[in-house]
Amino acid sequence: MELNVVTILQILFGFLLLLMGRRLFWLFVGLVGFIVAAQIAADLLGPEPPWLVLVVALGVGLLGALIAVVIPTLAAAIGGFFAGTYLVWVLLANLQLQPGPLLGWILAAVGGVIGAILVAALLDWALIILSSLAGATAIVQAIALQPTVETIVFIVLVAIGIIVQASLVRRPPAARRVDRYDERPRQM
Repeated sequence: MELNVVTILQILFGFLLLLMGRRLFWLFVGLVGFIVAAQIAADLLGPEPPWLVLVVALGVGLLGALIAVVIPTLAAAIGGFFAGTYLVWVLLANLQLQPGPLLGWILAAVGGVIGAILVAALLDWALIILSSLAGATAIVQAIALQPTVETIVFIVLVAIGIIVQASLVRRPPAARRVDRYDERPRQM
């Protein structure tokens, strides 16, 4: 495993997505944008120069975070699209499927559209699940592990992410409890 700035940021951002993706929505959009842009830029530009990959990834991530603050509805769709694209991109690579450049882009775009639709339809749970999946994927992809160990670590990280984020979801306020002191005396 080569530890460069992009890899370290990918691990750090992966943990932030895993644990806080839904809570900090703008962060989810920005970090997923960073991770997807870093992956695509590295695939298109190669590993050299690493600073260019970092600049492209940071630019896309910052733009995503800015859109999330200014236009949250659009950012939700963009974040879901980025997460879905990233998950399909990594899935194709892990299954060692090489569908060709055009079909690969089409499949990644379909994954992105599905991710965007999921976030739009089921905002809280879609954000929790997609950010947990994207965060766990980013972490596992950044650290080189044996395939069996990688799968176990991935499943454990996704479970931890979902549990932590689900526990942070604000529950609706409980119905107002009526105390015996709040009750009015009955008229006879």
